[in-house]
Amino acid sequence: MLGYFGPRGTFTHQALLSLGEGEATPFPTVAATLDAVRNQQVAAALVPIENSVEGGVSATLDRLAAGDRLMIIREVLLPVLFGLYARPGTALSQVRSVLTHPHAAAQCREWLAEHLPDARITEGGSTAAAAEEVAQPTSRFDAAVCAEVAGELHQLEQLADHIADNDGAVTRFVLVAPAGPPPDRSESDKTTLVAFMREDHPGALLEILEQFAGRGVNLSRIESRPTKTILGDYCFSIDAEGHIGDARMAEALMGLHRVCKDVIFLGSYPRADRVKPRIPYGGRDSDYTAARAWLDDVLS
Repeated sequence: MLGYFGPRGTFTHQALLSLGEGEATPFPTVAATLDAVRNQQVAAALVPIENSVEGGVSATLDRLAAGDRLMIIREVLLPVLFGLYARPGTALSQVRSVLTHPHAAAQCREWLAEHLPDARITEGGSTAAAAEEVAQPTSRFDAAVCAEVAGELHQLEQLADHIADNDGAVTRFVLVAPAGPPPDRSESDKTTLVAFMREDHPGALLEILEQFAGRGVNLSRIESRPTKTILGDYCFSIDAEGHIGDARMAEALMGLHRVCKDVIFLGSYPRADRVKPRIPYGGRDSDYTAARAWLDDVLS
């Protein structure tokens, strides 16, 4: 059985449905969702990790880096399409209060300001929970900004669709399982890890970046996260193009292990967009094999 960051009707739920899996259990928080994997309540769980507008999902990044090690085995990309939903019979001109999730409010800020300038916008736990609340006859909220799946689930009427300020917004979700061997290599893989600086000194981040740059490994995401120990102490959450089974990636990770206080490997898995990395001259497995053969010959 799978788990997911719920409740039903969220974009995470919609992303889970796209996997074509069977029964799944919703959990109230990202922490509870990932802990359910660690506690073997579910075989794997789906959580959001990155949004093209808002950036990384802090709760997911931090919880993956803490506790027993987990492994990302798959990712899902989902277009973020928001609509404004209300109880049947409500007109757009009657909307004075709107409930939604903070990320949804941020992504629809311009539309809401233009079309509902006098409405009070309240941020809550999830877009699905907002739809459920608005569906109640006694709710103090007139409308919810949510996904279509949530509006339909709670029998609300759509007052407006495609209200996001950026129609190209996409959220990335990851399917997380207990630690183990990563999926086999494909031609388009991604590796996720967390690197902890050994100490804060000039060039510390550069030392980390050089491990990738010197081996031709491109980074698709890097962001700093506080280690939650002392002020100013940060680690780096990183997505890199390639698989740990690739010679260039393996060498880069070993280089990180030499210069960092700790490296948490969170998985190598197929990219959802199937984009193949551009491998520079000298970065192919055959190039590393040839270099090793040359060195062995020199030493013989």
